[in-house]
Amino acid sequence: MGLRLLTRELNGLIVFETEIHKDNRGFFMETFRADEFKALGITDVFVQDNFSHSMAGVLRGMHFQWEPLQGKLIRVISGTAYFAEVDIRKNSPAFGKYFGIELSDYNKKVLWVPPGFANGFVALSDTVDVQYKCSALWNGKGEGCLLWKDPDIGIKWPLGNPILSEKDKKGMTLNEWQKKKEFSLFEYKD
Repeated sequence: MGLRLLTRELNGLIVFETEIHKDNRGFFMETFRADEFKALGITDVFVQDNFSHSMAGVLRGMHFQWEPLQGKLIRVISGTAYFAEVDIRKNSPAFGKYFGIELSDYNKKVLWVPPGFANGFVALSDTVDVQYKCSALWNGKGEGCLLWKDPDIGIKWPLGNPILSEKDKKGMTLNEWQKKKEFSLFEYKD
């Protein structure tokens, strides 16, 4: 596969790219190989694949799941999106900080978001298709949503008036999240 580590951020996020084989027909790349992911420290077993299609200006986030804890391996299949990842793990040295990155079909970067992060993105191209592998099955009763514009986090989104779902408009602040009993499940482990 030929993974190349680009960066590690906030004590858990990993950005990497895969080797791409191009010729006059197009390109080929491996998108998942357990042995190379393990070498990067990604030992989670993936049990669900998801696909998201969004129009320009749509912001999805900031989502996370506590029951069961869920990590995500994210790539953009077509288009461009800005992703923001917020560390919401209790006792984490990076608690409340965010990391932002642009993923696209052009740069072909891949992002590993371990359990304990709130994930969100905004579509920057006319359309964007996002594919992600999940380390736990989705559970609507065990999921949460942080407010995308929480001033205590201060995410610098590349556009100011996104299109949001009703759920995402009503996300909780980081301060409200810390007061929930489920917060204790997001324990930072070094």
